[in-house]
Amino acid sequence: MSRFYKLSHAIWHCQYHIVWTPKYRYRILKDDIKAEVESCIRAFSEHLKCIIIELNVQADHVHLLVMIPPKVMVCKYVGEIKGRTAIRLFSKYPRLRTKPYWGNHFWAEGYCVDTVGLDLEKIRRDVKYQEEKEKYFESKK
Repeated sequence: MSRFYKLSHAIWHCQYHIVWTPKYRYRILKDDIKAEVESCIRAFSEHLKCIIIELNVQADHVHLLVMIPPKVMVCKYVGEIKGRTAIRLFSKYPRLRTKPYWGNHFWAEGYCVDTVGLDLEKIRRDVKYQEEKEKYFESKK
């Protein structure tokens, strides 16, 4: 089986490591709130046709390794996940709204994202010797 996924006009394998925190990095992602955050991230990711590889919700931050199709922008994905989980948390746990420091924002602004790809040296080698490979395969025809 190929590691690539297919869309109508593309094959893809786009993995991202994304990290974000609650506002003021409060250690609030515990117990039932943690379970709700995990559930929301999984449900909303599935809705966007994204594939969660690893999800780890710590008390003060979320680590997510996810495959996002190229038709979904990473910023749109993160915005949707953070926004919809915040709405769900505030509606399910009204006590969170009573804290004056939240200001109706559950998550801190921004996030950290890093791509996960092939080995850099392997890619460099492939790019460097691509012309030689093409000449070799052309001579075989």
